[in-house]
Amino acid sequence: MKVYLGVPRGFCAGVVRAVDVVELALEKYPHPVYVKHQIVHNPFVVNSLEEKGAITVEDVEEIPEGATVVFSAHGSPPEDFEKARSRNLNVIDATCPLVTKVHNEAIKYSNDGRKLVLVGHKGHQEVKGTMGQTDMYLLDDRDEPIMPDWEKKTPITVLTQTTLSVDDTTQSIEGIQDNFSDVIVRNDLCYATTSRQAAVKQLCKLVELVLVIGAPNSSNCNRLREVAEAHGVDAYLINGPDELDPSWLDGVENVGITSGASTPESLVQAVIESLGADQVERIDGDDEDVSFVLPANLRE
Repeated sequence: MKVYLGVPRGFCAGVVRAVDVVELALEKYPHPVYVKHQIVHNPFVVNSLEEKGAITVEDVEEIPEGATVVFSAHGSPPEDFEKARSRNLNVIDATCPLVTKVHNEAIKYSNDGRKLVLVGHKGHQEVKGTMGQTDMYLLDDRDEPIMPDWEKKTPITVLTQTTLSVDDTTQSIEGIQDNFSDVIVRNDLCYATTSRQAAVKQLCKLVELVLVIGAPNSSNCNRLREVAEAHGVDAYLINGPDELDPSWLDGVENVGITSGASTPESLVQAVIESLGADQVERIDGDDEDVSFVLPANLRE
């Protein structure tokens, strides 16, 4: 069996920054340090930080007054910051800067008098944070598209969740442009989303099976699996080697492996070892040289 490794894969700059933020907060502030929502969508990462003294909660009101809280990489609505102020919490915002960019776009275009359409997945933490910024219409690309009941000439700006399928998002945007005449489209899919999906498309030319290593609640991981399936290749999303089903490998000579933007490389290597491949080859892909500065209160 030969394994082809997707490049790029694994941690993106926003995830690196978010994990660093929690670890630095644990060094600087009294324990426990609370994290509002999973810092990133990967249980291995979350558990490793909790072992060091972090506590993950889903509501700011669960956090004792005066404590330190890190807001997750996915972004939070303004009401969470208001709750934190009312409880005198020390807030460290680990929102990915590319998500913050979407928040700023939402406020700008709303102030410009344009209607907003957000292409995203209902219930995802990033969508909750973005929709909390101002009024907007959510178009979920997993459902039959229902366009907003606005006049055709209504000025509209389209924003997107950063971790969607490139192809599905393009289709949703084209549907909006077909229904409205004054549409500004912001390219909000992040570099890590687009480059990892491109790598999966390359893998699909070489393999009979794609394994995406990552968590089931990770949006970008699910999109990688869907991209492979859309290109006619069997694909499975697994957290690690324990979830590998040997029957998937029957008759398979070439396996493609990639991982989502919040998946540690150690889990990828564990899956490769479990497969017992005769050969491992990295495919050519985009070089990523992106980094983000830390929040001001952790830069010392």
